[in-house]
Amino acid sequence: MYAIVDIAGQQFKVVKDQKLYVHRLDADAGNKVQFDRVLLIDDNGKVNIGAPAISGAAVSATVLEHLKGDKVIVFKKKRRKGFQKKNGHRQSLTEIQITDIVASGAKPAAKPEKKAETAEKPAPKSEAKKEAPVKEEAPKAAAKKEESKDLSSMTVAELKEMAKEKGVSGYSSMKKAELIDALK
Repeated sequence: MYAIVDIAGQQFKVVKDQKLYVHRLDADAGNKVQFDRVLLIDDNGKVNIGAPAISGAAVSATVLEHLKGDKVIVFKKKRRKGFQKKNGHRQSLTEIQITDIVASGAKPAAKPEKKAETAEKPAPKSEAKKEAPVKEEAPKAAAKKEESKDLSSMTVAELKEMAKEKGVSGYSSMKKAELIDALK
């Protein structure tokens, strides 16, 4: 039995009791970690492919140690220009050992509960929509303030169009502030 799992942004083909090096994980040496993003499981010829991940599947592993990889030398040079740059890099790695591959877990049982919760939520939303028209009634002064806020957020072209519709004289040569005052 093997699985293809996404660990720290990389895909690995893993088998039980396999040791592998992955990018540094936030877990102490000796701790157990679980990877839920399983992309494929092959159980003696029975292949299960996720879209993109298999729900309920998990791969368990134990962190053995944290270490650094081999040094990689990066050398840049531009000929006849006197430019040379030498850099070295050592990747931080974590050595893990795969302890278990689980094809299905407790996650599918948790999903129907979430669907039941979402089925209850639309009822309060419909009640809120019934209450909304009552809240919209406001004094005329508040409506004028909202209108003035809307006017200040409009562009000059929109304000000129509105002034033309209301019949304001000389709107074409007015500035934005003058147009707002004329439309109030």
